[in-house]
Amino acid sequence: MTITVVSSGMLSSIQDLGRNGFQKHGVIVSGAMDTYSLRIANLIVGNKEGEAGLEITLLGPTLTFEKDALIAITGGDLSPEVEGEQVPLWRPVLVKKGSVLRFGKIKSGCRAYLTIAGGFAIPKVMNSKSTYLRAGLGGYHGRALKAGDRIETNSMSHYSSNLFYKLKKNQPSQPFITTSWYVDFHKFINFSNNNTVRVLKGSHFSKCSASSQTTFFTSTYIVTPQSDRMGYRLSGPKLELDVKFELLSEAVTVGTIQLPPNGQPIILMADRQTTGGYPKIAHVISVDLSLIGQMKPGGEICFQEIALEEAEALFIEREQWMVELKKSLQMKMN
Repeated sequence: MTITVVSSGMLSSIQDLGRNGFQKHGVIVSGAMDTYSLRIANLIVGNKEGEAGLEITLLGPTLTFEKDALIAITGGDLSPEVEGEQVPLWRPVLVKKGSVLRFGKIKSGCRAYLTIAGGFAIPKVMNSKSTYLRAGLGGYHGRALKAGDRIETNSMSHYSSNLFYKLKKNQPSQPFITTSWYVDFHKFINFSNNNTVRVLKGSHFSKCSASSQTTFFTSTYIVTPQSDRMGYRLSGPKLELDVKFELLSEAVTVGTIQLPPNGQPIILMADRQTTGGYPKIAHVISVDLSLIGQMKPGGEICFQEIALEEAEALFIEREQWMVELKKSLQMKMN
């Protein structure tokens, strides 16, 4: 099956869960900014949760489906429509042959994720289909999608086929068919106005002045327009080190919060570098990374410290929910 890109939108790229295992060679991870939304979108259509999907940022593309296709759209609500009719999120959707999918006004979040049963027929580079835009690596010819691109898809799995033919039995006049059931995503990611991001103190937090340590946890920071997939640059009260010191480059990871010389924190994201020379003052906990990935420029962030044990417990709980979700979805597809 082929999907044709009629218009590209602002930034649409193929992403999976990242190019893991190559940072020691200086190769960055990349992958989805909101991994929970991508994983759930894959499970909804019967794919493995790490399959690549289309990450759509702010202004979505226009896509034409040359054959009937089973898709799911999760993450931020960018008002998807097929032939003028609103497409529901967080549930499987059978889009009919020749239909056109468009995205419109942003209602919530920043990034939507589109998956298709079988996944995109994109070759893996270093065990991943993710696109690293700066290096032109992976994904669809190493770049964001543009008008005229034609993306092939793979064969559907057993679960996907079962669901596909269940939906295909119904032939309403609408350009797509969907289910009455959907995934309750609120257990995995919060799209409300909650702007509290939980963090662990970094190895250099104690190097900040006493007043800056207090400021970091009591102030509101704004996501600036200079933010991207590499890092979210924040604007707010200036943070200062108590004593200037030399720092050799050290390993960094997704969610590392660095403090550059201008005193404005940077949260490293999916396309982060493998090492960094700025002080590491904090780390966003794993379960809140998707919340950051769904924040738009102008969004507000407040930081809250939690203990490592609590962060671990929250992560384990979230993964247990994912296992339960996978089992329940497979039961619906049998």
